[in-house]
Amino acid sequence: MSDRFDAVVVGAGVIGLTTALRLQQAGARVAVLSAESSAETTSSVAAAVWYPTRTRFEPRVLDWAGRTYREFARQAANSVPGVVMRPTRMLLRGETQDVPWWASAVPDLRALREDEVRAPFTGGWAFTVPTVEMSAYLPWLQRTFAETGGTLLRRRVDALEQAGVWAPAVVNASGLAARALCGDTEVRPARGQLVLVANPGLRTSLRDEDNADGSTYVHPRSTDIVLGGTFELGEWDTEPSPATAAAILRRCTELQPALAGARVLGHKVGLRPWRDSGVRLETDPRPPGRIRRLVHNYGHGGAGVTLAWGCADAVTALVGQSL
Repeated sequence: MSDRFDAVVVGAGVIGLTTALRLQQAGARVAVLSAESSAETTSSVAAAVWYPTRTRFEPRVLDWAGRTYREFARQAANSVPGVVMRPTRMLLRGETQDVPWWASAVPDLRALREDEVRAPFTGGWAFTVPTVEMSAYLPWLQRTFAETGGTLLRRRVDALEQAGVWAPAVVNASGLAARALCGDTEVRPARGQLVLVANPGLRTSLRDEDNADGSTYVHPRSTDIVLGGTFELGEWDTEPSPATAAAILRRCTELQPALAGARVLGHKVGLRPWRDSGVRLETDPRPPGRIRRLVHNYGHGGAGVTLAWGCADAVTALVGQSL
């Protein structure tokens, strides 16, 4: 079975699938290895709005974010399932409103006018960003990958060297599982709880960046609205908390009064793959076993969708050196 493929990607979330597609587009024979289907990954739970959530500025991160924004904008223009460009307002409570570090990635960012802000907010930003409905987008990624020659393999990998049976180049896009696969203790969950409600006709996403009671955002989609949220580092519990759900509903209704009385459709919990020092995207200097090139691409926290295509480009450049 050795070297049946040029490259194997470990992980079938949005990071793994976008990386696999880019490698394939570069001419590689690619397989994706995952113990779970994409519908069972953290990506499937994500609100999936382009926004560098709790991501520190680095030149390469800004490049990844910009590349991803442009790719999603292109896909939205081409009617790729689940991808739309959505007006967004980020509301602020502080006295100073510095321009976000990621501003250059967003073509239409502008400061809110005084008549667009009400107490307790003191200002904010308006912009348009991609929103991705994962229930449609992940199947599209899988389908596109398979129809253009990619192979999806349901296999559990207990050690990265096992993937070397399939290909000489391996990309580790295993997300939270990298904690065990790499012995990387910086990787830990950032628990996110969401409430889904019926959409009464809202189109604009809202973010309350400075709410002392917790992360607060309202993200309309085609048939529902995602209300959030939480960012609980080190918490592994995937059961929705009724008290947390009630707090999310309260904060979001205060932010957007049109949500009063909205019918609750469901509750979701996902464990974001947080890494304390940020995304690990690099070639491993000591690949195990028969692997000739091992590239890591994990630790995106809550910014997987925001960085996915840019990281896929970067990984393809690294892997391409060995193909």
